[in-house]
Amino acid sequence: MARQKNSPFEDMIVGASKLPWWAGLLLALVSFVVLNAIASSPTGTLAGPGQMGNFVLSNIMRTFALFGQLVIPAGFCIGALISGIKGIRQKKLYDKVASSPGVATLNNMRWEDFERLVSEYYRRKGFQVKREGGNGPDGGIDLVLNRGNETYLVQCKQWKAYKVGVQPVREFYGVMASRGVAGGYFVTSGEYTTEAFRFASGLNLELIDGSKLREMIDVAQKKPEQQHVSHEARQLTVTPACPKCGADMKKRIANKGAHAGKEFWGCSTFPKCNGTRPLEGPIIKKEPQTALLRDPVVTSLPEKRIVRIVEVK
Repeated sequence: MARQKNSPFEDMIVGASKLPWWAGLLLALVSFVVLNAIASSPTGTLAGPGQMGNFVLSNIMRTFALFGQLVIPAGFCIGALISGIKGIRQKKLYDKVASSPGVATLNNMRWEDFERLVSEYYRRKGFQVKREGGNGPDGGIDLVLNRGNETYLVQCKQWKAYKVGVQPVREFYGVMASRGVAGGYFVTSGEYTTEAFRFASGLNLELIDGSKLREMIDVAQKKPEQQHVSHEARQLTVTPACPKCGADMKKRIANKGAHAGKEFWGCSTFPKCNGTRPLEGPIIKKEPQTALLRDPVVTSLPEKRIVRIVEVK
């Protein structure tokens, strides 16, 4: 049976419901002001036969604005209301999953709820999240993340019966390349095959399985001081400091130039700071003075690099 096509009014509501609730209200206000101004404009006069076209068009626009100044803002307001209700449910879902240990909770939810959970996680991480909806439980781009001038794509698969293979990962990366985004996240409640991990290795694509997603949510729920200790312990051996501003750096992939396709260290505050470092292995940061580390063991390595092997409790 063919799917019934939505009316333009229904499409407007659906589109507004995918935006933040405040954006829907803003569109309602702007549309009312513009259409009201057109509807309130004085009626033109027919100066001569040559002005018939303009006269008819002006009256058609006024008539459309007269009714549209009520209908269109109402549609945006309905979409904003739906968006607000979804946002409240999404927050409750995230808090419920965060308080339930184990991966079983991820596998027992519907794919729509799994997508909402991932959306809420990245929203709390500081991204602007737009839900595209994908094509159901098995395909399509589900989320578009924006932070600064960088865009990331997210695909969610709530698969618990079998592992995610290399083919859907390869197709997702093809969409990333065609859109020219900064990176992507492929998130599943289950697991990935070895071939999928091998394909994603070295790409600006992160594969997140159920166990890793569970860990990410658990870390996000910790108190700030707990996150600080855990973060600093990892950064001792992994992330260098920016040579310009001193902020943490993260791995990026050059999109153009002589080094296109190669990884390098880029400042995490980009575009505010454009500091870079070559990827020559781990560059060790200085030990933080307030880190609560226990039982340090110092080992010498070539090139006068020092690594601290620590146990964080």
